[in-house]
Amino acid sequence: MSTALVSGASGADPIAPRLAAVVEPIVGELPVRLRAWDGSSAGPEDAPEVVISSPDALRRMLWHPGELGAAQAYVTGEADLPGDLDETLSLLLSVGQTVGRPSLKASATALARLTGLARELRLVGAPPAAPVTQARVRGRLHSQARDRESIHHHYDLSTDFYALILDPSMAYSCGYYADETTTLEQAQHAKLSLICTKLGLEAGSTLLDVGCGWGSLAIHAARHFGARVVGLTIAAEQQRFVQERVRAEGLEHLVEVRLCDYRDATGHYDAVASVEMGEHVGERNYPTYAAVLARSVRPGGRVLVQQMSRRGRRPGGGAFIESFIAPDMHMRPVGETVGYLERAGLEVRDVHALREHYVRTVAGWIERFESNLDAITALVGPEMVRVWRLYLVGGSAAFRDGRMGVDQILAVRPGAAHTLPARREW
Repeated sequence: MSTALVSGASGADPIAPRLAAVVEPIVGELPVRLRAWDGSSAGPEDAPEVVISSPDALRRMLWHPGELGAAQAYVTGEADLPGDLDETLSLLLSVGQTVGRPSLKASATALARLTGLARELRLVGAPPAAPVTQARVRGRLHSQARDRESIHHHYDLSTDFYALILDPSMAYSCGYYADETTTLEQAQHAKLSLICTKLGLEAGSTLLDVGCGWGSLAIHAARHFGARVVGLTIAAEQQRFVQERVRAEGLEHLVEVRLCDYRDATGHYDAVASVEMGEHVGERNYPTYAAVLARSVRPGGRVLVQQMSRRGRRPGGGAFIESFIAPDMHMRPVGETVGYLERAGLEVRDVHALREHYVRTVAGWIERFESNLDAITALVGPEMVRVWRLYLVGGSAAFRDGRMGVDQILAVRPGAAHTLPARREW
């Protein structure tokens, strides 16, 4: 066997080298140090470590091969990556990309070994119950009722929880970093000002904020630019929080937040913004979403969409993200999103890529997450902590490595003269 470094208890054949033998036909020599629940280990001693602490981890991977089963095992603690999580995830991803689609012979050999091991370990049977942190949404895809369930799963987790991770403005989106000394709070302030500037907001301007989150843009536009803002959210917890913030800052005359689905938006505004919400509306509904943005702005007015993008054959968020973080999430290449906005009747004027800024933003969130770990664990429990650690670290790597992007798309509605400057300094 190529996995020469093997240790384990005496008696029954050690588990780790047998697990290694399952994957070796596909990946070659084991690229990680694998440790099993019987104390055995296999693989290079200096490689990142993967711990399988329960047979249930394998049972999950049998029932849900690939990302979902592995994620379920990790968040429940049945499997662990005890070293540098980013390093280990990056290694596993690199191996997967190098291997690509295995040959039929390699797949058949791996499957035969896995089947034999599963039977011997009595892993065949009903699947383990889904982790309690896994989303459970029902109904027709992207119906208003299902969208409310999806948003509730993610955003109504706890405002106190998000306050321990985000900056004081509660901006849950990519910031804008001037240089290496810029803090998370400064970057979010700069991003909000950038959006307001791109939209041409001034005292008395009206703004529709579609998917207003915890009110960071709405409050910033009112406080610093004198705009009159209507924010839309379908998360009741967010609406209550924003209303309290607005009252505390004495901005009731400028900011209104409505519990309203974007499809039910009414009125015409000088400007429309939607910051990292378009990922949640779904591919089938995106033309409707784009049409709402276009019809809600006056002729000559500006629309700004800040949205994540993803290249490759699978445009969704991935099995882990869609199961544990944002059910029904859908991303696509930025050019396809531009096409949707243009077909809705908008004239796209600028596309501003911010991918590297998201790496810095998530780093700021990770720093706050880890520094507030005790308080976060007390709020949401250790399983949700593992969900969010995997989410943050994996997301940061996706932006760093170019598998995901984020862009600000600025457009105007034809039909009247616009005031967008011919030369733009942002």
